[in-house]
Amino acid sequence: MKNTTSHLEFIIMGFPELPQHQLLLFALFFTIYLLTLLENVLLIVTIWLNSHLRTPMYFFLGNLSLLEIFYVSVTMPKLFSNLLLSEKVITLGGCLAQLYFFLSLASSECFLLATMAYDRYLAICCPLHYTSIMNHTTCMVLSLASWLGGFLASFPSVVMISHLQFCNKNIIRHFFCDLSPLLRLSCTDTSLIELLDFVAALAVLMTSLLVTGTSYISIFCTVAKIPSAKGKHKAFSTCVSHLTVVSMFYATTIFMYARPKAIGTFDLNKMLSILYTVVTPFLNPVIYSLRNREVRETITRAIHRRAVASRCIHKS
Repeated sequence: MKNTTSHLEFIIMGFPELPQHQLLLFALFFTIYLLTLLENVLLIVTIWLNSHLRTPMYFFLGNLSLLEIFYVSVTMPKLFSNLLLSEKVITLGGCLAQLYFFLSLASSECFLLATMAYDRYLAICCPLHYTSIMNHTTCMVLSLASWLGGFLASFPSVVMISHLQFCNKNIIRHFFCDLSPLLRLSCTDTSLIELLDFVAALAVLMTSLLVTGTSYISIFCTVAKIPSAKGKHKAFSTCVSHLTVVSMFYATTIFMYARPKAIGTFDLNKMLSILYTVVTPFLNPVIYSLRNREVRETITRAIHRRAVASRCIHKS
């Protein structure tokens, strides 16, 4: 009976491969986390303060930045306590909550990236009807659907996982409660859950990829018909940053979650997880800011005004 008693707590191992570098890892991840929060907050504030940026494209970009703040905050705080204080224990409820919010926010990001691709399609392929179609109500509905769709898509899998029995070993060889490491600990049959999760991941990823792919195929065809090279560059320049973000995000998530069996190689799991839980949210606002002239100019003007005000105060 003892061997079939379900654990109510788990031990998240984090990075035991580097026992002498826990403080260094903490400093690295904490710095990236703070920069990620700062970048995304700065982008949201920039969009909010500049009336010229209150367009559908920047509205969705602000939503993406807000999502990224929540996304990194789901996994990073527990990792910090693990690395700095060696607090590796997490309750079953805490583990399931972390898993649910992580999967939900990742799914919402898929839908939001697809919505942003659709917005670019309308702007470039249907410019005469863009303002009438992509009005304030449409933007709100698409944004809400992206958030709500992500949270609904992950709910059935997490509910089924909550009814599993976790026996004998309760050590999660990861730095957060991800799907594959958690399923590997169950002493009951997980084939149905793995199939359900595969179908859910495939539905989320393929639906969003279909919208994104179809949108950009139409965009490429429209841009190719523009006679001047300058016109082609101007039309396509608004899509480059979004394409870069989409490529980084989907390349890892498709490999990790759109598969019928849980990943058994935890080192590979961990390394790929760092890419889409830490690196991608850090790079996204940088990519959008560097590739977008209006955002760069707004931030530069704000910094310049702040510097001028500081000098005036200092002189007075």
